[in-house]
Amino acid sequence: MLKERAAIPAWMKDIETPIEEAEHSPVKVRTIWISDVHLGSKGAKADELSDFLKTYNCDTLFLVGDIIDGWRMRKKPFWPQAHTNVIRRILTRAKRGTRVIYITGNHDDVMRRYSGIEFGNVLLVDEYIYQLKNGQKLWVIHGDQFDGVIQCHRWLAFLGDWAYETVLNVNRWFNAARRRLGFGYWSLSAYLKYKVKRAVNFISDFEQAVAKSASQKQVQGVVCGHIHHPEIRQFEQGVTYYNCGDWVESLSALIEDEQGEIHLIRWSSSEQEAA
Repeated sequence: MLKERAAIPAWMKDIETPIEEAEHSPVKVRTIWISDVHLGSKGAKADELSDFLKTYNCDTLFLVGDIIDGWRMRKKPFWPQAHTNVIRRILTRAKRGTRVIYITGNHDDVMRRYSGIEFGNVLLVDEYIYQLKNGQKLWVIHGDQFDGVIQCHRWLAFLGDWAYETVLNVNRWFNAARRRLGFGYWSLSAYLKYKVKRAVNFISDFEQAVAKSASQKQVQGVVCGHIHHPEIRQFEQGVTYYNCGDWVESLSALIEDEQGEIHLIRWSSSEQEAA
């Protein structure tokens, strides 16, 4: 049961609309899903996400977990202005009438103790059943509950997070050298994810487990994040699996258009555009 609706906090009332937003007419869609932004980490592509949110306007915005990287923030605080700009843009949308639904993830699991709280147009929950315009129901979750490492061996999850961050750091230095030599962007972490057999098998097993659980809930689809692998995939159980991807590598999101169709959007980073 949801907790009592809270009053709009003062910090939300004081939000000012960014000047550049008034100069453009955003594309209107019904719903947007984004996940795994990891604000508070050096890998977050905050500027690109701000551009994306400036380009699209929606009735409902789902933040599907790991928006803020609490694990990274506890180790070494990192919060540039670009990360604040993302938060301000989201709250500006909420102030203007967009319904913002924040699904908690494992990197922002500290927020799960407040699940059910609603303030203004922002709702904080662990999961949500959402109905598309065509009447189909989607189960929206972050997805970490289907990751055995997260649930059973938390220390391994932290070790894996450290390894992933290390690969991203190496990737930044590597691509800086490639740009100086006139070469385009290349992702080491994405290469490992798609080429290493165990990683490929994990992604497939994860997708099947999520889809099976969704079918038991008698919904027609499931939207999640967590594994940083954008995907739309139909399963035999009659369930469509949707993964938002992330805003560290793939820079992807899901949108529902005004006709009720869901599309996977891949944004371009400045590094990738230079390729």
